[in-house]
Parts: sequence; structure tokens; C-alpha cells
Amino acid sequence: METPAHDALPTPAQQALDALVANAEDQGALDTLAHSDVLVPVPDDALDGEGADATTVALPILEQPGGDPVVPVFTTENEMAELLPFVSRYRLIPLGALASQWPDEEISLAIDGSSEHALTLTSQGVRTLLAR
Repeated sequence: METPAHDALPTPAQQALDALVANAEDQGALDTLAHSDVLVPVPDDALDGEGADATTVALPILEQPGGDPVVPVFTTENEMAELLPFVSRYRLIPLGALASQWPDEEISLAIDGSSEHALTLTSQGVRTLLAR
């Protein structure tokens, strides 16, 4: 019996997300997640300025239904296409590096927001759990 592509085995990052849903203190899962690369969507209308600093990333901020701002990142292209089919570009960034530069405002981080592996962290959670 063949397995459909969307039923593929979870990536190490997705396995870590699953582990953190069960136990938010799982240090092994936090380490795996912090060292995993995530896809940060780049809106098609974002300018590619020649003077842009390659070490900084403009975070795409969406408003959740409750009005709280959230930055969506994804573990795979398929996960990104599920939630943001209109975005065709992204930057691949280690999650720990993204967390170490997290803004002070109350902005949450949603990882794989529409999937069964979804995890949302508060801004404090991003800075304390993932910035290693």
C-alpha cells in the first residue's frame, strides 16, 4: 500500500513540535527545534533593496482572529503552502538565530500554524526557550 506524500514521516523539527505539545519542558526537543531551519515567508511585494542587511530579516506579522500579532514560520514548503498559498518566496533561517533577535513587543511565533504539528509560543517563550 502506497503512502500519500502528505502522510510522509514528520521531520525532526515536527517531531520536536509534537514532543513539546506533550511536554513544554522537553530539553531535547527544544534543542532540536532551536537548531532547526525554518521557512520565514517573504511577501511577494517586499522590496529586495541592494542595501538590505543579509543578517536581518523582516518578519511577516499577521493578526490572529483575536487581534494578537503573530509571526508565522514553517518547517517545510508544504506546511507554508497550506496556510499561505499566495506566498512563493521565503528565507531559510535557524530558529534559534531568529529567536535571539526576537523583538520586545508582544508578538507570538506560530510554527506550522495549520498543521497537526502546530505550536505557538509567546514572545517571552520564544526568547527564553529557543534563544540558546
